[in-house]
This record gives sequence, C-alpha cells and structure tokens, in this order.
Amino acid sequence: MISVEKKYLYIGYAILAAGLYGMSAPFSKLILKEISPYLLSSLLYLGAGFGMLTIDIISKLSKIERNEARITKNELKYVILMILLDIAAPIFLLLGITKSNASTASLLNNFEIVATSLIAFLIFKEYINKRLWLAIILITISSFILSINDINSFSLSIGAVFVLLACISWGLENNCTRKLSIKNPLQVVIIKGIGSGFGAFIIALVLDELSGDLLSIILSLLLGFSAFGLSIFFYVTAQRHLGASKTSAFYAIAPFVGVILSFILFNETITYTFIIALVIMILGSYFAVNDKPKSKNKTI
Repeated sequence: MISVEKKYLYIGYAILAAGLYGMSAPFSKLILKEISPYLLSSLLYLGAGFGMLTIDIISKLSKIERNEARITKNELKYVILMILLDIAAPIFLLLGITKSNASTASLLNNFEIVATSLIAFLIFKEYINKRLWLAIILITISSFILSINDINSFSLSIGAVFVLLACISWGLENNCTRKLSIKNPLQVVIIKGIGSGFGAFIIALVLDELSGDLLSIILSLLLGFSAFGLSIFFYVTAQRHLGASKTSAFYAIAPFVGVILSFILFNETITYTFIIALVIMILGSYFAVNDKPKSKNKTI
C-alpha cells in the first residue's frame, strides 16, 4: 500500500507521460516543415534510445539498483519484429501528419487501441468483454468519420489512412512487445529506440532524405527523448505502483492533449464533423480505459 503523497506523485507521472506523448503529433508537424518524415522518424527514435541509454548509464554510475530481468536470445524474434514495426509505424504517422491536420492525426492515434485489441483477439485468442467491444466500435466509428474528406462522395483522406496504418503497425508491435513486458523496460526502450532509429535512418539515406538544418535535428532528438523515451519511462513507473487500469485511464488523455496543442499552434478550424468524432472518441476511450480485466501495456 503506497502513501497518499506517493500515490499523487505516480498519478503525476501518468499525466506527465500522457502530456509528453500527446505533444508528439503537433510538434512533429512543425518540424516536418524543415525535414522529411523519414529523417524525423529516425531522429525521434534515436533521441528516445540514446536519451534512455544516458539515463541507464547514469543510474549504473550512481549505483541505483533496478533488479530487472534482461532480454535473452529466446526473445530475439520478438525484438526483431518490434524493431521492424517501429520503423514502419512512425514513418506512416509522419506521412499522415504531413497530409492532414495535426488535431485529426492526434485523435486518430486512439485507433491503436482497436488495432491492439483486435490483433490480440484474432491471433492470440485474448478475451474481449462487452465494454471493450463497445469501445472498439465507438473508436472505429470516430476514426471513420475523421478519415472522410467529403461525406457526400465518401472520398478518403490519404493523411488519415497513413495514420491508421501507423496505428495498425503499432497494434502489431504492442502484441510483440507484450512478450517482453516482464523484461527491463529501460532496456526495451533503448533497443527499440536505437534499432528502429538506425533502421529509419537507412531508409532516409537510401531515399536521399537526409537534408535538414541543425536546429531542427536537435529539436527532433529532444522531442523523441521527451515524447517517446521519457513518456514510456514515466508510464511504466506509474503503472507499477498504480496498476495498469488506473495508469491507462490517465494516459488516455494523450490524444486530447495533442488536439488542444494543435488548435493552439495551427489555429485549425473546428468543424461539426470533428466535434462529433471527438465526442464519440471520448466515449470510446472511456469504455476502453474502464475495461475489466485490463492487461494493456503502452509502448512506443
């Protein structure tokens, strides 16, 4: 049983994790004006990987005991899949952000819940109860509304399609990473950050998409360290003391943080369609985070 003071501290960690991750879409859209999605994807993950590696080194030098299980050869196949999917997902997301509003991209990120749950249900035969099915239906309806450019002609937004592809990739990745959930989370973030970052860098190199000014590169690394590295670090810390259900409930505000920041930074128009999708998404998120039993782990 944790004290009231520490309980509020870990609640603060969960909210901080959500805020850090929520800012990724709108701030990425700003940086995308200067560098390509392929290079930005690489820098975000390299920032997370090397940033958390620095924290790990400092912890060891400070002789802070973590007593965490290390990744072994038995988990190698899951590590490889995790890295490959984490190369594809952010590239899809950033391509989507370049072709859509940051607020829409932020809100569509919640489709990751649907992808993760359905893949776990279809492949790993996990049970989905009525509340989670309702969440899946509501989030899917909201995502469909956000993906339509013209409701009369049913033309799809290519940007939204890319974001949904990113969510599906992360849904697959979440199911691979759950095999590593008992391992050292810091080690997992370091491996996926550095591995996926270098993988995306090779793609950017092959496509000749490495141009960018020094300031944008530094900001990209800092954004990756904050939005992906520190976010998952604070999330895992909070989850271990508050439990998965409560931590997920606080973390569910992340897409809505992105929406608010998008309206502030880009002065985006708030349409009736977006408001309808937002309300439906909030309802879907509510049922998702109040699902019982819960065993979801958020990964980058």
